[in-house]
Amino acid sequence: MKQLLAALTAVALIAAGPAPKPSPKPVIPPATPDAISHHVNHVNGHAIPYTARAGTITLRNDKDEITARMFYVAYTKDGANADNRPVTFFYNGGPGSSTVWLRMASFGPVRVKLANGTATPPAPYTLLDNPDSLLDKTDEIFVDAPNTGYSRVIGYGKPEDFMGVDQDGRAFTQFIQRYLSETGRWNSPKFLFGESYGTTRDAVLVNMLQDANIQINGVVFLSSVLNFGLTGLGGFNPIGGGDWAYVLYLPTEAATAWYHGKTSPHPASLPQFLKEVQQFAGTEYLHALAQGDRLSPGERDRVVRKLHNYLGLSEQYIRDSKMRIPYYNYEKQLLRDRNVVVGRYDSRYATYGVDRMSDFPDWDPSDVGMNSAVVSEWNRYVREDLHYNTNMMDRPTAYGGTLGARWDMHHNGQDPPANVVPDIAAAMSQNPHLQVFSGNGYYDFATPYFATYYTFEHMDIAPPLEKNITFGFYPSGHMVYLNPQARVTFKSDLARWYDKTLSSH
Repeated sequence: MKQLLAALTAVALIAAGPAPKPSPKPVIPPATPDAISHHVNHVNGHAIPYTARAGTITLRNDKDEITARMFYVAYTKDGANADNRPVTFFYNGGPGSSTVWLRMASFGPVRVKLANGTATPPAPYTLLDNPDSLLDKTDEIFVDAPNTGYSRVIGYGKPEDFMGVDQDGRAFTQFIQRYLSETGRWNSPKFLFGESYGTTRDAVLVNMLQDANIQINGVVFLSSVLNFGLTGLGGFNPIGGGDWAYVLYLPTEAATAWYHGKTSPHPASLPQFLKEVQQFAGTEYLHALAQGDRLSPGERDRVVRKLHNYLGLSEQYIRDSKMRIPYYNYEKQLLRDRNVVVGRYDSRYATYGVDRMSDFPDWDPSDVGMNSAVVSEWNRYVREDLHYNTNMMDRPTAYGGTLGARWDMHHNGQDPPANVVPDIAAAMSQNPHLQVFSGNGYYDFATPYFATYYTFEHMDIAPPLEKNITFGFYPSGHMVYLNPQARVTFKSDLARWYDKTLSSH
């Protein structure tokens, strides 16, 4: 009997073929040692000694296997009591962007010297002690998303584990949990500060953190995109509801015309002018677009004339465009007579175009006008000042298929376009102490300020919670801090907001 069983087993093994080889264990590269250095920041006439730590936090899956290392730079005030010293986590967006811009140009203790509203000349660049730093109010942790900057997906991780709305939120949730544990900051007041897609992350992350029993004191949304279907990111086609895109972009187009001297007449006050444009956009203009072919000739003439005065375009061009001018066409059309193109991230910036006949910009003047300065000075600063010595190449951006996976815009099981407004609404409803600051630039075509305002005004939260939302509007673009005047005002507004948020404790 034993011989028969052995024979049958042998036949079965031959039929099945050789046993599959176990998957080899991934090779996990050694981590670059954290670098610690000491510096002084001067804010409001006060010297603030601080410690800078450039390092990584290791992420693990539910089997306790290593999946990624997330890079960060932490600036912590020396001698502060961690139990009442706030800590703020900063991140840019993309999705697929490192946090080099916020880290090197906004409210950290150092800042690259950049030209205002025009291209910064090539190297050599200058790094400044930043008097507009937020270090007088909070410790600052600037975090790079997985696969960006010096953050890497490694070991048992795969790009698709991190490159998505929900996947990204889970990664940042684990990063913050581990950072709080490794640094003893669980009892510190906690803030989030996201820019651009970082505001999408804000909404998802604050909800995930609070589900993980980490209540957040306040969230800063800078240049927000919370509902991707609202502003034409789901399509500018006027059939099917796309008219909302033209309504919500109109004030930014008018602000751009005002800045470049193309409005008629030219009002002295930009905020007052934009209040008029916003009123027109949400009433007469929206109604006219909704009428379609039923719009009377007289009403069409009135709307076309107002659009001409607000936008600085010819009445004929407005008529030919069916009174609908996508922002990317407007960037090219406003100053076409001079062959000048205005910026998407900041329409104060402008450069000469190449293809005069094209209706689309060849590049973004505001993007190319400052990126080299920020990225170049970061690569010098991280090595020479922070003493973080790595053989990795820094990735300012890492988009889509370049790393093996495209960004997954599904959220909570819903098909794209993603809408994270319910996330921030849920977080505010569960935590009635949560404070929100929404910062916006008038000259931002990437995330138009009127769309942000509309979004926050239609969150459907309980009326008593509405007082927890604070708005700031500034004469700048997507990166509000690029305008020195706006940066000073923004910092002052944030300082008051931090004080107000913390005053209830």
